[in-house]
Amino acid sequence: MTAIDPTAHLTAEQIEELGRELDAIRDEVIASRGEKDAAYIRKVISAQRKLELVSRGVLLFSFFPPAWVIGTAGLSVAKIMDNMEIGHNVLHGQWDWMRDPKIHSTTWEWDHVSPSDQWRHSHNELHHTYTNVIGKDNDLGYGIMRVDEDQKWHPFHLGQPLWNFINACFFEYGIAAYDLELGKNLHKRRRKNPEFRARAKAVGRKIRKQVLKDYVIHPLLSGPSFLTTLAATFTANLVRNLWSHSVIMCGHFPEGVQVFERRSIKGETRGQWYLRQMMGSANISGSKAMHFMTGNLSHQIEHHLFPDLPSNRYAEVAVKVRALFEKYELEYVTGPLPKQVFSAWHKVFRLSLPNKKPKVRTPDREQELIAA
Repeated sequence: MTAIDPTAHLTAEQIEELGRELDAIRDEVIASRGEKDAAYIRKVISAQRKLELVSRGVLLFSFFPPAWVIGTAGLSVAKIMDNMEIGHNVLHGQWDWMRDPKIHSTTWEWDHVSPSDQWRHSHNELHHTYTNVIGKDNDLGYGIMRVDEDQKWHPFHLGQPLWNFINACFFEYGIAAYDLELGKNLHKRRRKNPEFRARAKAVGRKIRKQVLKDYVIHPLLSGPSFLTTLAATFTANLVRNLWSHSVIMCGHFPEGVQVFERRSIKGETRGQWYLRQMMGSANISGSKAMHFMTGNLSHQIEHHLFPDLPSNRYAEVAVKVRALFEKYELEYVTGPLPKQVFSAWHKVFRLSLPNKKPKVRTPDREQELIAA
């Protein structure tokens, strides 16, 4: 949390009342879920599959430059749809209420090198429980960046803009790495842990499957267009990675988004958990098309408050949530995509440098931050 706590004006009673009001919003949406919502996700899945099929068909003729451009653009959009509006949200259990075994968090597998079961654990169980808690939330800085002025600076942090850019280009592999908690498990003794070895083998199998599909089978099916199809697939994966990384950065890292100490969540109530989600997230403003292409994670605040609600309902929920921000005099961090991207990257660069005026740390505070 920043030096000036933006929630300090709220009493404990107000925080719990805020929690009850947010519960009421969630309950209202759950009670109104129905065929319209089910038809939405089925339509999106059908459209994504058709777009990918058509795009790969066009790439059969990718030795013609216009076909390469059209096929690559279509495949890029299809991969973004698969990861963002479909995969991410299905794996959150947003559509489990439909009781459709084909569209269920426990059976869905996505176009991604991270196995869905490992992602559900690291994302749903850890990230959404410990949102922006230093040393607990692996998504916070992806384990490779300094994310708060109170974290001790090391010369290594000078390179974090470069690490972040590389992570953006190969984002799906970065996700797989911190789903495995690879950093802390590289120690020889931990590498021999049977559970870690089993999870690492599962990631290896998924990577082989993805590489075989994208860089061997589909290019081979293109015959004389092998090399151009190979280049198109690499480009589509790169576009998808850069886009999804940008969306996630904009939702978690712009100026104004708060981070929290581990001790701050001890004994956390439902209202306090809600408040942490509100202060630890940011939105992206824009058109319906932009919201769709972000998987509705442009409504990151609403997603963190209600991660299991259908993504197509976030826009209507956002109106009510923003009204609560105003009611309780809290800052609703939002802005257009270019502004949020600039803000997030500015913070990456700013925190790569040592503080001009380092803050005084108590021994307890130093222990809080040492893990990050």
